[in-house]
Amino acid sequence: MPKQIILPAGTPPPLAPYVPATKADNIVYVSGILAFDENNNVLHVGDAAAQTRHVLETIKGILANAGGSLQDVTFNHIFLRDWADYAAMNQVYAEYFPDERPARYCIQVGLVKPDALVEIASVAHV
Repeated sequence: MPKQIILPAGTPPPLAPYVPATKADNIVYVSGILAFDENNNVLHVGDAAAQTRHVLETIKGILANAGGSLQDVTFNHIFLRDWADYAAMNQVYAEYFPDERPARYCIQVGLVKPDALVEIASVAHV
């Protein structure tokens, strides 16, 4: 089955050769999402909770554009710049995934922009 590019209106241009998401066989693969504005500037500098909320709202919008929702997410890949932000990220994350939570992993990494604290990539079955 051919893949479908998911490119919601208002999506900022990617920083590299990728798209926000692709859909194939009713599976949506969401690229790593950061808290960026329309010009790829980092939003909510220094606030991991606000960045997590922005990231999850962006993923929610991408999935809606693909015909799905956060309830369809089966796996999340979570990247934190600093383990000190783990609790703040988890608090917001639990609001978005209150029941039947997806599988996930969380690792500490260097992110593409120094002010970015949280990045999440998702897989959803819609």
